[in-house]
Amino acid sequence: MARLPAPAGALPADVVGLRAALLAWFDGGGRALAFRVRREPDPWAVLVSEVMAQQTQVTRVDAKWRVFMDRFPTPADLAAAPLGDVIRAWSGLGYNRRAVDLQRAARAIVESGGAVPSDVPSLQALPGVGPYTARAVAAIAFGRAVGAVDVNVRRVLGRLTTGESAPVPARVVQTAADALVDPSRPGDWTHALMDLGATVCRPGRPACGACPIRAWCALPGPARVAAPPPALEPARPIGPRRAVPFAATSRWLRGRIVERLCSEPPGTGVAFHGPLGLHPPEAVSAALASLVADGLVELDGLGAARLAGERA
Repeated sequence: MARLPAPAGALPADVVGLRAALLAWFDGGGRALAFRVRREPDPWAVLVSEVMAQQTQVTRVDAKWRVFMDRFPTPADLAAAPLGDVIRAWSGLGYNRRAVDLQRAARAIVESGGAVPSDVPSLQALPGVGPYTARAVAAIAFGRAVGAVDVNVRRVLGRLTTGESAPVPARVVQTAADALVDPSRPGDWTHALMDLGATVCRPGRPACGACPIRAWCALPGPARVAAPPPALEPARPIGPRRAVPFAATSRWLRGRIVERLCSEPPGTGVAFHGPLGLHPPEAVSAALASLVADGLVELDGLGAARLAGERA
């Protein structure tokens, strides 16, 4: 049993009460998202939504998921599609390598009989599926009583069980997650923890007064999170520190190249000879090479780029 803070202790009744409080809050105010289906969930639809939600805000995933599922309603549909079509359907979500991995996962599922696996080890063996995604799919799609731990859930459980706002060891958080999950509603429990971390138990200014499980939480209050102690020896300023603007990152550059290719008719070659945004020609060439290495883009004999798998 996960350690709950004093004076609640770790009595089963306390855990039952915590579960009931969080699920009642979720039932009354959980985020309404297209991929949260109250009826019997489709494991493929759940897997697609969880891969999309990796490193992407769920509000952005919501509309894109509908369109993607209309285009690829089964693993077989995605497995058989040209990769360029998959990348075009994914465009706008970012981290386009996930589209390649999702198609590889679909092909692995088809080769194994066509059904999304239901256990965590088999799910995690799929391309692009890590520990969190595997556990989330097992809980939401198959009702497995396993705790899925993402950044938000890690923060919620760390504060709940130890009262620490600093990172808690992964093993400790995973033990707590598995112990606290509601075995009767593991899918809703997974969604509820995610929503709590995203909307109430925020990183810098947690809304403790609105938290449905505040009575069980070991965190003293938001002041401890919002006002960390100063460093013992302030660092000597060397110069102004400026965050790198997104438009200057390789992620921005790779995204713009893929967007440009998606804007052209399938199979159209595009030559990238000059600068792009803030990036000089040599940076553009390096980004193209990385996209080729990731299987997203192909170059013809003249150096023109097109989406992988597309022909004019």
